[in-house]
Amino acid sequence: MLRKSSSTLVALVVVVGMMLGMSQGAHAQKTTVLRVVRIQTDDVAAYLQGLERGKSLMKKMGLTNNIRVWRAQFAGPDAGSVVVAIEYPDMASFAAAEAKTSADLDYQEWLKSMLKVRKVVSDSIYREQ
Repeated sequence: MLRKSSSTLVALVVVVGMMLGMSQGAHAQKTTVLRVVRIQTDDVAAYLQGLERGKSLMKKMGLTNNIRVWRAQFAGPDAGSVVVAIEYPDMASFAAAEAKTSADLDYQEWLKSMLKVRKVVSDSIYREQ
């Protein structure tokens, strides 16, 4: 009898552990994703103007991500640097957007044109906890 109940307990612990693991995986898929791109530019106005073209191309592809631009003010040696934050509802949306923009020739052409006004210093992905 003890042997049967202990094996049942072990099976129950395994099932609960699997369920928790799956729920955490599902949670990770549904958490907001933020792409943070830090750029270097000598002409912020020209960069912002170029970025508007990129936003319109994304809108044309059906991408409605929230894009915000930040400029560091109190950041030591990084003061004046520019950061672009693009928010996605989840990792699947980020992946879908990447696939669309990578396949779009107009978007790729726009990215090449942006090399004239900016250099990407870092490109990171953050997930909301």
